[in-house]
Amino acid sequence: MTDTLTIRRPDDWHVHLRDGDILRGVAPYTARQFARAIVMPNLSPPVTDRHRAADYRARIMAAVPESMAFTPLMTCYLTDDTDPADVAEGFANGVFTAAKLYPANATTNSAHGVTDVANIMPVLERMAEIGMVLCVHGEVTDAHVDVFDREKEFIDRTLALLVERLPQLKVVFEHITTSDAVDFVDASGPQVAATVTPQHLWINRNAMLVGGIRPHAYCLPVAKREEHRLALRRAVTSGSAKYFLGTDSAPHDRAAKESACGCAGIFNAPHALESYATVFDQEGALEHFEAFASENGPRFYGLPLNEGTVTLERAEVQVVDTIDAAGTPVVPFHAGETIGWRFVG
Repeated sequence: MTDTLTIRRPDDWHVHLRDGDILRGVAPYTARQFARAIVMPNLSPPVTDRHRAADYRARIMAAVPESMAFTPLMTCYLTDDTDPADVAEGFANGVFTAAKLYPANATTNSAHGVTDVANIMPVLERMAEIGMVLCVHGEVTDAHVDVFDREKEFIDRTLALLVERLPQLKVVFEHITTSDAVDFVDASGPQVAATVTPQHLWINRNAMLVGGIRPHAYCLPVAKREEHRLALRRAVTSGSAKYFLGTDSAPHDRAAKESACGCAGIFNAPHALESYATVFDQEGALEHFEAFASENGPRFYGLPLNEGTVTLERAEVQVVDTIDAAGTPVVPFHAGETIGWRFVG
C-alpha cells in the first residue's frame, strides 16, 4: 500500500476566487496547492474584456502571499455583444487563456450570459482559428426543463451541434455531472475534454435532500443520481487524457448559504487534492492521479507542465467546520468529516 504520494505540481482548471476581502481570504488556499488556476470571470460586474481581466489578475496576485508561486489564468465572460477582436487581442497578449460560456441565468452572476449560442458564433469561429479554449457551463435554463435534466438537454440541444459545426474549437465541458456527459466526451474527438469537481465524485443528490435541506451540498450543476456519480468516478480514474482536475471551488458567506434562498457553490479549495486523492485511492487508481491532476489539463490547453512537485501522505485529516476567509465565515467541503490523505507541500 502506498503511504506517500509525490506528483508533479498540479493545476486547477476551474476556480472561483471572488473579489475584495473574500478574495484575500480564499486565494491562498488555491495557491498553496496549485501552480496555476483557470479563474472564473463571473464577478459583479463580470470580466467581459481584456482590460477588466488584467485588472482582476493584478488584484488576485496582490491577494496571494509572495512566498507562493502562483499564476492566475484569466477567462473572458462571453456575452451576446462580445467583440471577437478584443478576445483575440487579449489571447495574443497573454491576458486571456480561455473564454467562458455561461448560458444566461444558469448560475451565480450569469445574468449577462449568452442568450443564444448563435449570437456568439463570430467569437467562437475566431477562437477556433487561434486555438483559444472555450470553457462551457453546460446547462439549459428553460423553466420547463427539470433541473436534473438540464445538462443532458444542453448536450442534445447545443453542445453536440456546436462541436459538429466547429470541430477545430477546443472545448472544455466544465464540472460535468452525468453519465450522459461522460458518454459525450468519450465519443467526441480530441478537441473536447472535461473537468470534474471533487464534490461530484463524492455526493449524489441525496446529500442535498435527505435529513432536511442541506445547503452546503448545493452547487450548480446540482449533484445527480448515484449512477451518475459512479460514472464520473469511472471516467476520471480510467486514465483517459480527456478528464482533468477542476474544483469549481466557490466560496460563499455561511449566512448566504444558510438563507431562505441559499447560494449555489461549494468551497473545496482547502482540501481539494486530498479529496481527489482519496477518491482515486478508493477506486484503486492512484497510478492515474498524477495525469488527472497535473498533466492532462496543461496538455489540452497547450501549456507546459509544471516543474515542481507536491507530496501527500496517507493520514486521517479532520476538516474544520468553518474557515475565516478574511472576516467571512465559509463552510468548507467535507466540514466535520475525516478524509484519508494529508497535503504535505
